[in-house]
Amino acid sequence: MRVALSVPATTSNLGGGFDCVGIAVDPRLHLVADLPATGAALALARTGSLATLDTAPVDDLIVAGFRAACARAHRAPPPRVAFHVTSEIPVGRGLGSSAAAIVAGAGAANELLSLGLSRDAIIALGAALEGHPDNIAPAVRGGAVLAVPAADGQLVIAPLHVHASLRFVFAVPDFAVDTHRARAALPRAVSHADARAAAAASAALVAGLERGDPALLGAGLHGPLHVPYRRPLVMGYDDVERAARAAGAIGATLSGSGSSVVAIASAERAPGVAGAMAAAWATHTVQVMTFVSSPSARGVETEEAFRAGSRNIAPNSGILQ
Repeated sequence: MRVALSVPATTSNLGGGFDCVGIAVDPRLHLVADLPATGAALALARTGSLATLDTAPVDDLIVAGFRAACARAHRAPPPRVAFHVTSEIPVGRGLGSSAAAIVAGAGAANELLSLGLSRDAIIALGAALEGHPDNIAPAVRGGAVLAVPAADGQLVIAPLHVHASLRFVFAVPDFAVDTHRARAALPRAVSHADARAAAAASAALVAGLERGDPALLGAGLHGPLHVPYRRPLVMGYDDVERAARAAGAIGATLSGSGSSVVAIASAERAPGVAGAMAAAWATHTVQVMTFVSSPSARGVETEEAFRAGSRNIAPNSGILQ
């Protein structure tokens, strides 16, 4: 039996949306998984942006997602499983490569073994592996997503509307920021004033995305809980942010924990913003890949559904269609 899946890249945080706002964007990871009758217990081949990873197959996040889905469904993993994965998502650049791998592995287990897990169950197990849900949720559902814990500790997942005029402009440098290092840069506690500013920025971000309001988005992209502490980890960040705004962007901030910088701009200004961001990084002798994306409505899908352009997981079903 064989399954082929496609999972989107994601951008998260976006300033005030720290650890709770994520958006699916265009680059994708593609996974083929099967259950061979003979051979090794675990086989994993990587190409694309994953070709240079030296992580042992047993420690790969695709395998972790696969096993976590089996555990969630109270099923033993199969005796043999083989994966071939290729990815367009840069690793260590704040574009959700880890979340895509986890979701792909969990989705493969769900499909191959008919586990019957809902999409929210996959989000929950992925968030447990990642430590936060903001990349996992849009990787599963697509679109822009708000993921917050309820009073009982369960995740509340809600779609966010992004105004049709907005585009997300990404500048992806040729260096990575280690996620663990980015987490370690955060303070253990913040002041009441910073907490108040963070709450205001989060509300401004959500409202600004919906309305396409430049003033609200400008306030929402500030990100007092993480951006001031992580920007020193990204060489040239201040110059790239200034260049984006000078070229007509509403604002710019870290994508995830970096190293990529994401700007929000109108469709008309997005190409110029991308060029300005690349030029700013060139002054630091940094090579840059840029791309412009709207929110991708398509989360994890079978490759057949991806090619056909249909949505992936039917509400309340959880089996990939």
